[in-house]
Amino acid sequence: MRSLLADFARYPGCVDPARAQQLLAQERKRLEQAMAGLGQSKREIAADSSEPDDGSEDLYQSELDAGLAEDLAEQLAAVERAEARLAAGTYGFSTESGEPIPDRRLEALPTAELTVEEQELRGR
Repeated sequence: MRSLLADFARYPGCVDPARAQQLLAQERKRLEQAMAGLGQSKREIAADSSEPDDGSEDLYQSELDAGLAEDLAEQLAAVERAEARLAAGTYGFSTESGEPIPDRRLEALPTAELTVEEQELRGR
């Protein structure tokens, strides 16, 4: 952590490493809780239901859960990449251009890899 703080002193415009760690830890926790909760609502509804089940709702829910799980896994991978950049001292800088990513963007999206302008050029 000491070297991260030294890097922070050299680049006064970049995000505070301790704050970045906090933001990434919060995002990781949110994603892990969401992943753990997949399928829970289906089990709760099934336990309360007195109507016969033809399986169509299960199929729909399974497909929905699979899509959500894929999206959450992608977001978790982004957290892991951001943690690696933080450890390497490159967090807060665009992976494309090396330009600083504004703190406001990192507060809103701690896993940001690009500046807003670069992201808009990519169309995402």
